[in-house]
Amino acid sequence: MTESFRRDGEYEQYENPYQGAQQQHASSPVNPEWPPPPAQPPATPPGQQQAQPAAFAAGAYGGDGDGGGTALLTAPPAEPGAPAPAPKRRTRGPLALLAAVAIVAAAIGGGTAYGIQELSGNDTVASSSTSTNVVPSSAKGTVAGVAKAVSPSIVEINATSNAGESTGSGVIITSDGEIITNNHVISGADSVKVSTSDGRTYTAKVVGTDSKKDLALIKLENASGLTPATLGNSDGVQVGDQVVAIGSPEGLTGTVTSGIVSALNRDVTVATDEGQSQNQGDRGPWPFEFGGQQFNGDTGSSTTTYKAIQTDASLNPGNSGGALIDMNGNIIGINSAMYSATSDSSTAGSAGLGFSIPINTVKSDLATLRAGGSDD
Repeated sequence: MTESFRRDGEYEQYENPYQGAQQQHASSPVNPEWPPPPAQPPATPPGQQQAQPAAFAAGAYGGDGDGGGTALLTAPPAEPGAPAPAPKRRTRGPLALLAAVAIVAAAIGGGTAYGIQELSGNDTVASSSTSTNVVPSSAKGTVAGVAKAVSPSIVEINATSNAGESTGSGVIITSDGEIITNNHVISGADSVKVSTSDGRTYTAKVVGTDSKKDLALIKLENASGLTPATLGNSDGVQVGDQVVAIGSPEGLTGTVTSGIVSALNRDVTVATDEGQSQNQGDRGPWPFEFGGQQFNGDTGSSTTTYKAIQTDASLNPGNSGGALIDMNGNIIGINSAMYSATSDSSTAGSAGLGFSIPINTVKSDLATLRAGGSDD
């Protein structure tokens, strides 16, 4: 049954849409399948007191079980001299309620983001290192999704000098071929060749080096349309975060491994001596020092120390200069050292102790590297 309400002053009054059919209902039986609307109270005969109408109760409409009766309930006659009961305030109808809810929802919707930001004290970003999602939503949080999205931004680097040849990795940071890698990968090199994930080969020149941070910037010649990586925020990295490493261990281009961040702010010491870097290169594990102990050989007399992200993602010779990536596809570190039980490349392997230069260190050093670097 459809009900119609209107506002008349302070209270809502019921309108009878069937007023024109009252005579028909009065002269015919009530159909229990379609109860009629409430009948109007009969006119009060002269000399009699009119009874006060009762409020309509939910479920009061309909017959009395025999198909007869009326849908109107009336209150018993009031006692002589008793005051008439005060009219009851009717609860607002459903349309009024829905309108009120819609207005409140609209007001809340406009201020939700601002409210969250004010309560949290910072921007509403993801709990990982950054809010940028490089990986498509359908593959978010998967190693396969990260590998597919980021692999085109990782290259293999072959550096040649009189001392020999070293193989490492690098990360594309501009579409025209700027690449970040480790200083020890290209230090002292006479020529640098770079291979991209799609098989293209380029000659590269060294733009700048910073041996104190073990970083270098190289630039591909005649390159364009490359896929630059997205540099994340290493300050947001937490122990236990899942990570992916991509590089070219032992010349196996585009190798993907995964693990977690196992520690932060490790003081890792590596060699800065050019002769040392080319003698070891990535033909064997890059020597480093931690906690006063030497690993993977002798770091020599010229060293530098930096704060590193430690990971159990498998790193092997050739991963140096490659990427450590969060599960949104953002670069959070440049892989630079790994522990091996031997310095012999033929038997060297990952022991689940790898170290990466935080990407915020890289970003803060970019201007210096583009200007030629600093080896002071």
